[in-house]
Amino acid sequence: MFKKRIWQYLLIGFAWAVSLGGLIVLMSFIETKKAEVLCKDVKVYIPGNQYFIDRDEVDDILQIHSHALIGHKMERINLHDLQNKLKANPFIEYAKVYADMDGIITIEISQRQPVLRVMNRFDQDFYVDQHGLKMPLSANFTARVLVANGYIDELFANRVDTLHTAIAMELFKTVDYIRKDSLWDAQIAQIYVNREHEIELIPRVGNNRILLGNADSLDVKFHNLLVFYKKALPRVGWEAYKLINIKYANQVIGVKNENIKKDSLSSKKVSRDSTALKKDTSLIRK
Repeated sequence: MFKKRIWQYLLIGFAWAVSLGGLIVLMSFIETKKAEVLCKDVKVYIPGNQYFIDRDEVDDILQIHSHALIGHKMERINLHDLQNKLKANPFIEYAKVYADMDGIITIEISQRQPVLRVMNRFDQDFYVDQHGLKMPLSANFTARVLVANGYIDELFANRVDTLHTAIAMELFKTVDYIRKDSLWDAQIAQIYVNREHEIELIPRVGNNRILLGNADSLDVKFHNLLVFYKKALPRVGWEAYKLINIKYANQVIGVKNENIKKDSLSSKKVSRDSTALKKDTSLIRK
């Protein structure tokens, strides 16, 4: 019995030794073959409908067609270095570079997705992407996103950076809310920041402005605005007010075009479960 176990252990050890040796030989073969492989082609994939960066610009960054890659041995090409060069571009959010044994280098690129364009009070112009990061404009492509201007103090150092001022963070929060709602995404055309650093929305329909104030309680504020649109404006017309104030959570205030009198629509008289006003007299003239 004892001798039998010894033979079993010897056989297992021999099997492991053969397997390890085979693995070493295989790895050596792969490395030898890799050392002989030349780069035959570079394939670039840039999905999406943004065009901040294209194949030609990737070629320039990596010098693909200037004999820096194609025709060179794969073992001498630093794929990690190529990946870092792409990531240094402010329009590229993510880049992955890998190669196969046939000498094909594949590059996958994900571009930054702007959601807001900011024109600050210092005449600087930049985008804010979907993650709240600042990014520069592009000479190749103009993104169709909401534009915010006015008394915006957020500075831009011409590089990817986080937002630093309270008003810039409020703008991003507001735009992120608007773009995720199909109704308000279609209705809001522009954003303005007034002297008091309050956010005003410029609608596509109507000549009025919507005073949002800040980005607190956005669900409540836009719900109140929707009720005002459905119940108050049809009675007096879309051009009756020059300003619709929704910055207070419990009311909507309309400033008339004619005599600048204020009409107050109390949201306490608005059903939260529907968009109907409870009473015809809820529009109180003062």
